[in-house]
Amino acid sequence: MHKKEKFIKNQFTWPICKKLLFLILEDKVSDVFVCELVWERLFYKIDLPANDWVSTALTPSYWSEKFEKAPQIISERPASVHLTRSIPKDYKQGLKNFLKFKGYKINELYPRRTRRATVVNWLIYWAIENDCFSKDNGIIPSHSSPPVNPVKGHFGDPEIK
Repeated sequence: MHKKEKFIKNQFTWPICKKLLFLILEDKVSDVFVCELVWERLFYKIDLPANDWVSTALTPSYWSEKFEKAPQIISERPASVHLTRSIPKDYKQGLKNFLKFKGYKINELYPRRTRRATVVNWLIYWAIENDCFSKDNGIIPSHSSPPVNPVKGHFGDPEIK
């Protein structure tokens, strides 16, 4: 099955657009939401009885062999490292080159924020590689203010490990 055929059969909840990527970088959507964006694109599916995201036949073996259940990419360092390693070298500067993102100030750096930047970089790579980048910035989720405690995240986000 070719990539395009996979995408025709799999609808994604949210299209990837610049505005959505900046919501992630600005911490205006939950870690749970951010993970679900990645899980869908890795073809993990929700198993409703267990309320877990599980790999499918379309999940790349690089992911399904290590993570049968979709990993918490923001809260768990091994999953974030795995995501970083899955970005080809030519796409490592996506934040800078594609979004013109200048980075965070030193006092703004903590694991949640750097892992979110990793997710955004991966989403840029994925959208470009699969020709799935949306020009329509109007289709975005409702968002909130950044969390009061940026180290802990939004209400309901998994604990950072």
